[in-house]
Amino acid sequence: MQIMSVFDTTFAPYGRVIADLDCTELLDTLRKTTDKPEDAVVYVPSAAQLEALPVFATLRDSVYGGMPIQIGYCNGSNTKLNCVEYHRDSEINIVADDMVFLVGLESDITDGKLDTASIRAFRAPAGTAVELYATTLHYAPCDAAKGAGFRVAVVLPRGTNTEKPDGTGTLGEDKLLWARNKWLIAHPDTNEAKQGAFVGLMGENPDIAPLI
Repeated sequence: MQIMSVFDTTFAPYGRVIADLDCTELLDTLRKTTDKPEDAVVYVPSAAQLEALPVFATLRDSVYGGMPIQIGYCNGSNTKLNCVEYHRDSEINIVADDMVFLVGLESDITDGKLDTASIRAFRAPAGTAVELYATTLHYAPCDAAKGAGFRVAVVLPRGTNTEKPDGTGTLGEDKLLWARNKWLIAHPDTNEAKQGAFVGLMGENPDIAPLI
């Protein structure tokens, strides 16, 4: 695996950089009000202090075209893929610390199975706002340098990654539904698999530790 840049043309199938979005206040608030664990990853779907900022309206009305949204965060330290997830819409990641995305394409999934050899790595520098398309498989960010960790603001439609809806199980894809608007495929060597997530990642669990 080679770590490319989100500014490289090879990132185009997975997402884009939103160059004209001013995220200075959002990132300052994220750094001042949230912790960055050294040996774990924490995710909060909705953070009131981030949603109270003026950029919330820009993200809601311009980036998401007026749809209800939430701004949360994902902080910590990680070097492995572990799982992939996808949503029915784009996810905006606003990067406070240099980090690496591990991504794939939903079109490469066959009956819930994905060969991890198809996963690619892209580095995003601090201050970058990155849109991951709805068809992009992703999960927790990765460190860009050994032990550096990361803080990332995560923007999604309101309610995403909260409690799983009732009344599922009639469609084949429901076996992947792990939370609201969150379809998940786990590697067998993960806590998510032990907790009952659908196991469908085939091959090695990609780990970028030797590359950073």
